[in-house]
Order: sequence, then C-alpha cells, then structure tokens
Amino acid sequence: MFVWQAAATVIIAAIAGAVAGVHGALSGVLGGLVNLSAGVVYAFVLGLGPTTSAGASIVTMLRAEGAKILVVILQLWLVLTTYKDVVLAALFAAFAITVLLFSTALLARDN
Repeated sequence: MFVWQAAATVIIAAIAGAVAGVHGALSGVLGGLVNLSAGVVYAFVLGLGPTTSAGASIVTMLRAEGAKILVVILQLWLVLTTYKDVVLAALFAAFAITVLLFSTALLARDN
C-alpha cells in the first residue's frame, strides 16, 4: 500500500509539475506526503496498543485512526497556511488519490 501511494504521489507531482511548474510539483508531493505520513503515524500508534483481547484491539485501532485523522488535519492546515504558492488542485488530487489507494489496497489480494 505504501509503495502504491508513493508511486501515485510521484506520478501526480510529475503531471502537476508539467502543468503548473515547480509549485505544482511541490504541491503534489506535499499532498501525497500528508497521507503517507499519516499512515506511518497510524501504524506506529497501532503498534503501541495492547492486543490482548478483541475489545482492546478495537480500541487500539480506533485510537490509531483518530491519531491519523488528527495528523491529516494538522498537516493540511500547516501546508495551507504556510505555503502561499500552493496549487490546490495538485495538493488535493494527490491527497485524495492516496486516500483512495489506501482503501483499495484492502481489496487487493496477494497471489
């Protein structure tokens, strides 16, 4: 999943760079990195929690998802408030596609 998201980020950044220049490429990279780093936080928090019972596992998963959402919100706020030349289409396209890839990775089967 992480490799798919990283590849999509690079592809979107390249397309945005060709269309909108350096700021488009950087915006695409930032959009993808928001979700990639949130996924890392999710995995980290998931690894910290107890898994001694089904209930504890669910609480741990919910805590990890909450941390992921918080990281996404904070990073998007940080990018949108500090990067004045952000290309919104590139930022949100990369972010949305990496989110969708996370969802579809759950449907993919290993052969």
